[in-house]
Amino acid sequence: MAHRFMANLSMAGALASALLFVAPVHAQNSPMSLSDRVARLEQQQQNQDQNKVGQLNQLQQLQSMIQQQQGQIEELQHQVQQLQDQNKAQYTDLDSRVGRLEKQGSAAPASSATAAQAPAASASAPNNAAPAATSTPAAPAESAAQKSAALNAYNAAFKSLRAGDYVSSSRGFREFIQKYPNDALTPNAFYWLGESYYATTNYQVAVEAFKHLLSQYPQSDKAADATLKLGYSQLEMKQTDAGIDTLKSVVSKYPNSNAAKLAQERLRRLSQSTR
Repeated sequence: MAHRFMANLSMAGALASALLFVAPVHAQNSPMSLSDRVARLEQQQQNQDQNKVGQLNQLQQLQSMIQQQQGQIEELQHQVQQLQDQNKAQYTDLDSRVGRLEKQGSAAPASSATAAQAPAASASAPNNAAPAATSTPAAPAESAAQKSAALNAYNAAFKSLRAGDYVSSSRGFREFIQKYPNDALTPNAFYWLGESYYATTNYQVAVEAFKHLLSQYPQSDKAADATLKLGYSQLEMKQTDAGIDTLKSVVSKYPNSNAAKLAQERLRRLSQSTR
């Protein structure tokens, strides 16, 4: 009987041990509690929110970089336009100089012929008659001197502009316009006067210079560029509607010009910025 008791006791111990081993396994395989599931979902949502914040920050950084690059591109385009304007002005100056030399060359033979005919006229005239107009050569000489002075004044102002001394260039072009209002380079002087003011962000005075050029010299070679810079100036002054209309007029009036290409590019950027 004692032997049977011991056998039962041993079997009971084995059963207890088996129950102790199975219990943790069952606990491990049991479904998660509601609080644990909520906590896990909250953690997942927090991770997603952090990812979204990171992506938003990256997007904002990219947008900022794009805006900076657009500003740099616009500044480069402005510099290119300035270089092109300077080159065109140099060509204009060269053409003007060549034209003056050609006129002076053609005027010289005519003056010689007049001088050669003067003695014959004096011989055939009565003794009390005045000699043929011996002072006539003085007028062309004075005109040539005036043209030379005008060209020197224009070149001095333009040299200041190329050097970036916009205060001196604006003063020089104003003085040129006042002294030589009928010179062939006066339309160009108005344009570069406006450019000098534009470079120093004095947009209102730049607008006045460009408008004067367009009203007084609508056929000038600088008309397209002046209209473009007029539109730029209006945009800088926050006159957006007027600036857009001016840029559109560049495209319609001067469709094949470089100014029209720059106007279209600026209009495209303005359209994108308002979307």
